[in-house]
Amino acid sequence: MENKVILAIDLGTTGNRVIAFDRDLNIVAKKYKEFTQHFPKSGWVEHDPIEIWKGIQELLSDVMKNKALVPVAIGITNQRETTVVWDKKTGKPIHNAIVWQDRRTSAMCDKLKKDGHGKTIRAKTGLLIDAYFSATKVKWLLDNVKGARAKAENGELLFGTIDTWILWNLTKGKTHATDFSNASRTMLYNIKTLKWDGALLKLFGVPKSVLPKVMPSSGLFGNMDKSLFGKEIPITGIAGDQQAALLGQGCF
Repeated sequence: MENKVILAIDLGTTGNRVIAFDRDLNIVAKKYKEFTQHFPKSGWVEHDPIEIWKGIQELLSDVMKNKALVPVAIGITNQRETTVVWDKKTGKPIHNAIVWQDRRTSAMCDKLKKDGHGKTIRAKTGLLIDAYFSATKVKWLLDNVKGARAKAENGELLFGTIDTWILWNLTKGKTHATDFSNASRTMLYNIKTLKWDGALLKLFGVPKSVLPKVMPSSGLFGNMDKSLFGKEIPITGIAGDQQAALLGQGCF
């Protein structure tokens, strides 16, 4: 007998998980896989985006081996702020992902505070200036990876948090998008206008062409490409982990 399920992809900081829920929200399948933490220097924390993507494929494959389960939708939740920049044509990251915990841009943030940008950034984004968020991580990648800034200015690179990276791969590059909850943690997104903020993009030196489309957390983001597992499954929800946890507890 077929059992229709929703697949939840949980993209964590130390590991990833895929869970299949039935119509009564019972867990009918669950797989987990840790991935490598990289610490190239004191205070630096990185992940390999390719390792994360390969791990997700493995987890999905394991869950979908059960032919009695019929996935009807996919939802994604993720570690927030972690930053990936990749080549639009090849799909290869230009560098390891810079994790939310990473402190390499602390001095950059201190200068932004000293130069008086704190009040404006707080008013537009709701955030205090900190290396925690994605904006200075993107700037660091474009400034420190050879040729990255020129490629970004030419529209050859894409940026995303981990949800965007996995969504792009699941859809075979058809969808470059994120949701409000993740965009709001980049320090580049104006939470009042619900748009990427032009002045902030200029301040951080981030070309608009690298940015994902921002969508409501619940809705159709695209379909998992049929070539992956022989099924075209709609991806209908994305939310950062803390926001997703609140919704899961009924905090509307």
